[in-house]
Amino acid sequence: MRWQLGRRSDNVVDRRGRGSGAVVGGGIGLGTLLLGLLVTLLGGDPSVVFNQGAPTGEYGSPYEQPVDPGSLENDPQADFVSVVLADTEDTWSEIFRQSGETYVEPKLVLFSGATETACGYGQAAMGPFYCPRDQTVYIDLSFYKDLQTRHQAPGDFAQAYVIAHEVGHHVQKLLGVSDQVRSLQSQVSEVEANQLSVRLELQADCFAGIWAHNAERSRQILEQGDIEEAINAASSIGDDRLQHESRGYVVPESFTHGSSEQRVRWFKRGIESGDPSQCNTFDVANP
Repeated sequence: MRWQLGRRSDNVVDRRGRGSGAVVGGGIGLGTLLLGLLVTLLGGDPSVVFNQGAPTGEYGSPYEQPVDPGSLENDPQADFVSVVLADTEDTWSEIFRQSGETYVEPKLVLFSGATETACGYGQAAMGPFYCPRDQTVYIDLSFYKDLQTRHQAPGDFAQAYVIAHEVGHHVQKLLGVSDQVRSLQSQVSEVEANQLSVRLELQADCFAGIWAHNAERSRQILEQGDIEEAINAASSIGDDRLQHESRGYVVPESFTHGSSEQRVRWFKRGIESGDPSQCNTFDVANP
């Protein structure tokens, strides 16, 4: 991926190295951590399973400021994240502008171990996630090592896909999609709620593809093998594959993110079409 010459975002907050004593005091158990890992890996509202001690107001310190993009020069991973976030900002700002709307940029918080969010206490074990209550993406960069080793999905574009997916959830928040889904989930059975969650996640995968399509068309960011890296990442984190690895068997009724085949198919639909209207996972019988 050609990212080094890209613009850096002004919306990255660095909380790494701050410790997690307050989080430990929250009383979050191992079972919740494991459930959070399965349910919230690569997206969604972590408050669904991980909402102990959630603050009701603004998260973090009122004096907390985004990092100076120039200070990331000696921190390649954080610098990379800043560039990808900036690229999603440019892409979605233009898409919203064409629709007569204004794109509100999300924040992205880098943390290590654990951190406080408006959706509750976030843990590295949950993987990257988006909190709609503070419109912020959270990521512990150690996840990228897990993506490469545990999930066998190496490559910088695989890492970019992760960020673009989480930003996809932010787009859903701005469009009102995620709020509608959460409302519907409170009125249906657990199985039906899971099916709605799958559709939400697949749409975020499609939106990640929309970013990749438009970023390539506008800024020529792709190198040979990049698309394959993202497809491999999407396949590696399908519910069927994760469940088979952890349990030895698969329970489709419990899927919350979609199968490997579904995740790949919707990402490809986004990157091939570049058209957000093609990402309506709620308007098809079998997503």
